[in-house]
Amino acid sequence: MSGQSATTAPIRRVEPGEEPAILALNNEHAAELSWLEPERLSFLIGQSFHARCIGDAEAFIMTFDQDASYDSPNFLWFRERYPRFVYVDRVVVAARARGLGHARRLYEDLFDHARREGHVIVTCEVNADPPNPVSDAFHAALGFAEVGEAVIHGGKKAVRYYRRALEA
Repeated sequence: MSGQSATTAPIRRVEPGEEPAILALNNEHAAELSWLEPERLSFLIGQSFHARCIGDAEAFIMTFDQDASYDSPNFLWFRERYPRFVYVDRVVVAARARGLGHARRLYEDLFDHARREGHVIVTCEVNADPPNPVSDAFHAALGFAEVGEAVIHGGKKAVRYYRRALEA
């Protein structure tokens, strides 16, 4: 990481040249995130409200606001209920970088950016089936509260929907 400690590596915008590494990290965790093809990742980054990474694809986050052109059933669930929001579509940390605080840093960076842009809520979903108890605990620790649930993808996946209010 060129002399920087893992906990101080800068958070930066995802650049086009980094997409192959981001795609590989995403697809290593497709069960939690959903598989992406290169063209789809490029499209989503172009639509994103906030897409950031740390290190050499050690961690990344991709989010959308209510105006995105995005057909995810989870995103659409929030759009039907909230006139203005930021939706965390995916956040992932590579196995080699777990426990370094990257996910928390990415979320704090998102919260700051969302506040600056006038947003007051951030939303996300976590798998209920297959279960993801680590993600449930992580989001609870960040102040997210459950606001709904759904079964999606023809019954192949169940999710819990979460919302966090941003303080001014």
